[in-house]
Amino acid sequence: MVQRYDRLKEIQRLDPERDFLEIYRLTVTYEFPWDVTRALELALYRTYAVPSIGRLLDETAELTERTQKRYDDTALLLDTVVEHGFDTEEGRTAVRRINQMHRSYDISNDDMRYVLCTFVVTPKRWLDEFGWRRLSDHELRAFATYYRTLGARMGIKDLPQSYEDFERTLDTYEHEHFGWDEGARRVSDATLALMASWYPAPLAPLVRGASLALLDDSLLRAFRYDRPGPVARGLTRGALRLRARAVRLLPPRRKPHYARQNPEIKGYPDGYEVAALGTFPTPGVRGCPVPGHRRPAEAPAE
Repeated sequence: MVQRYDRLKEIQRLDPERDFLEIYRLTVTYEFPWDVTRALELALYRTYAVPSIGRLLDETAELTERTQKRYDDTALLLDTVVEHGFDTEEGRTAVRRINQMHRSYDISNDDMRYVLCTFVVTPKRWLDEFGWRRLSDHELRAFATYYRTLGARMGIKDLPQSYEDFERTLDTYEHEHFGWDEGARRVSDATLALMASWYPAPLAPLVRGASLALLDDSLLRAFRYDRPGPVARGLTRGALRLRARAVRLLPPRRKPHYARQNPEIKGYPDGYEVAALGTFPTPGVRGCPVPGHRRPAEAPAE
């Protein structure tokens, strides 16, 4: 019978450079599926506070008018790579779709690299505070290698090499670029409303309040939200720490849990095709400046 820390021992027997996909998969689908989902939600949310990113997301209207679909598609595309790997047909299709969408817009390499950094750093920081255990050095190295590999497949240049590089790049970029943008605030409000919609209506104000209580001061300032009081922050963070203690006492998960199994994914009750996920922007419409954008059937393979 698998004991609570047996999977960590398995991870530590693997090579974080060679076996990074297996380590990442074990960590996010067995050890911390709920926590990593919350952390990646927060990671994407952080990117709105960079005005060039938040403004573009507002112009596309994907996160203000089709918020649930954008959430679902993002989670499912990233999840496909986790489940199937980079070199399978499913994994290549998912990365191709991600690239086709991003290349339809004028997004700087610096912004792309920053978004990638949030996927590495935010889960570590979340688990430091709310996880039933912290990530091991093996896991941090595997996370960095996993996202360095994803970044290379996305054509991102000057990629960080280690976890420390990812963290330093993120902190510097946020310090230099976080700021107010009206469109970004609309995207933020829409995302908070989406998260509240997953619960019964009477709980919506509570969910919104708890979400704001998890934001650090730099995010609150960028979006011009009032700073939650110490009681709200204490209750929210205390509840998450109590959950971590309870999870530590539970038997380890026997089967992997992928993002496609999350109850928050609501747009595809009858299943989905990876090649049909995401958006297909029209040149000249809602922030898409790239002429001749093609649907997947017409686009060359990456």
